[in-house]
Amino acid sequence: MSIILGIETSCDETAAAVIIDGQRIASNVVASQIDLHAQYGGVYPEVASRAHVEAIDPVVRQALTDAALSIDRLDAIAVTRGPGLVGSLLVGISYAKGLALMSGKPLLGINHLEGHIYSLWLTQPLQEANFPVVVLIVSGGHTELVLMRGHGVYERLGGTLDDAAGEAFDKVGRVLGLPFPGGPNIQRTAEAGQADAYQFPRAKRDQSFDFSFSGLKTAVLREVTRTSPKGPHGEKGVTLKEGVSVADAAASFQAALVDALVEKTVRAAQTYDANEILLAGGVSANALLRTQIKNTAQLPVRYPPLNLCTDNAAMIAAAAHHRFAAGQRDSIAFDVLPTWPLSRLSHAPLDA
Repeated sequence: MSIILGIETSCDETAAAVIIDGQRIASNVVASQIDLHAQYGGVYPEVASRAHVEAIDPVVRQALTDAALSIDRLDAIAVTRGPGLVGSLLVGISYAKGLALMSGKPLLGINHLEGHIYSLWLTQPLQEANFPVVVLIVSGGHTELVLMRGHGVYERLGGTLDDAAGEAFDKVGRVLGLPFPGGPNIQRTAEAGQADAYQFPRAKRDQSFDFSFSGLKTAVLREVTRTSPKGPHGEKGVTLKEGVSVADAAASFQAALVDALVEKTVRAAQTYDANEILLAGGVSANALLRTQIKNTAQLPVRYPPLNLCTDNAAMIAAAAHHRFAAGQRDSIAFDVLPTWPLSRLSHAPLDA
């Protein structure tokens, strides 16, 4: 049995969790910064770092209290090493190193994207993956298609060439005047709209498994906004065109983005003879994506519960369980990796 404390501070959530055997959640505490960043329409890195500094100790203490465990009962401490915002990552890693030095517990640096994948291992009852599987990771800053042949064995099939899906949701949300974060607010607004009201482009309709959402974002901007003088000095401003239906624009944009994700993911699963499709990351909470990919794919599709789609520390500890069982122990001297593709992880299979 393994008892692992996970710590996650890659972006704008300060999180800590205790996970038993990589699958049972003993505690899962998340301090969100959404209200702090809403005024900027996106994550402000400096604000995020300062908020992590204030929240990290209370959050970790609460996770241990909720699990009814002391530090000496832990087998290891796991922390997100990357990818993510440098300042945010440094807060979590520095705290985890101090905790490891104080307690003498082993420390593991975990890839944030691998963590999102292992959120699927926290669903109950536990369902082991039927490898090989195709994984679509769709979070705020990442859109990746990965072939997973076993625990710890990843092959990148494709990914975004510009804006990630989550970034596109946030940027289009700002264009439409919706609150941050864009994903849930666009989905909520789209429920009252017509998905065929605007014929937005489905980008990268080629045989690759790469995505591009920058053109889609620009198409929405051109279709629904106009540039006009604004302000005392005549500076230009962007406003919605008269008569534009925000609900229709949201529904049409969402449909175009989801179509691209579903088409490439299903085709990748067919090409590589995958037995399952796994969805992970914040955008995997999108109801249209879940419904459309299940209706299109000719094989099982699984995704995490809503509370494990967004960033959390439970997924970090779950990923760490397999690496800890396989013998991974990291030097206390490791540094942050703000860009850390899954393909750079060891391709040696983890037997756990």
